[in-house]
Amino acid sequence: MAEHDLRSAEARMIAEARKAFFVIFGFLCLVWTIQLGNWSDQNELALQYGIRPHDITRLPEIFTAPLLHFSWQHLEGNSGPLFVFGFLAAYRGVKKFLLLTLLITVTSGLAVWIFQDGNTVSVGASGLIFGYLGYVVLRGLFDRHLIDTLIGVVMAASFAYELVGATPGAPGGVSWLAHLGGLVGGVAGAWLLRDRAGQERAAQERAAREPAGASQAGPRGESSGPAGSSSRAELLKELKDLGL
Repeated sequence: MAEHDLRSAEARMIAEARKAFFVIFGFLCLVWTIQLGNWSDQNELALQYGIRPHDITRLPEIFTAPLLHFSWQHLEGNSGPLFVFGFLAAYRGVKKFLLLTLLITVTSGLAVWIFQDGNTVSVGASGLIFGYLGYVVLRGLFDRHLIDTLIGVVMAASFAYELVGATPGAPGGVSWLAHLGGLVGGVAGAWLLRDRAGQERAAQERAAREPAGASQAGPRGESSGPAGSSSRAELLKELKDLGL
């Protein structure tokens, strides 16, 4: 029965990963198509539908700004990390990912609209990238998916140049407020969308293992098992689920 449940869980994960791939790939295709129209119109789309801070009539543009970029170089720089972190954020549940994307879009856009200099227009998907990164790393901790945290940190190191170049004081007019707002949204999403059922199952499994651990106690009441065996078992299970 346990083996059947494991196979079912693996099948569901593979199905979600497949959906996540096509969702992210489709989103990138949409963004590149929009950039083609924006480029042919000399960035007029970006100017019309980007975020103009403090202008109440431009507040709805927080939902269109992530789809637009001011140059092909801007889009190229965002595409790689957007695909990687977007897929990592989506492969455990596309529905949660869509809610997460909405949350990050709002927090990132509002950070720019409220705090950015009013004489600017901001566009770009980098706020989403920082939000997905924060979500992946924190989700791994909240949901006990330790492999997610590990992969998130490794991927962040791989894109360190882009991430460091998006901090306050970075050259090129980078809107670090969008990144900070996106990161806040990703962290909030990791908590709000955490897997409560999974946490309950993990607690039940730990409780079920406690009597066995107690029975192995030595004559002085000390446990003979390794202190980190539970954590290692969870990490090994995550690696096995991912086929690693």
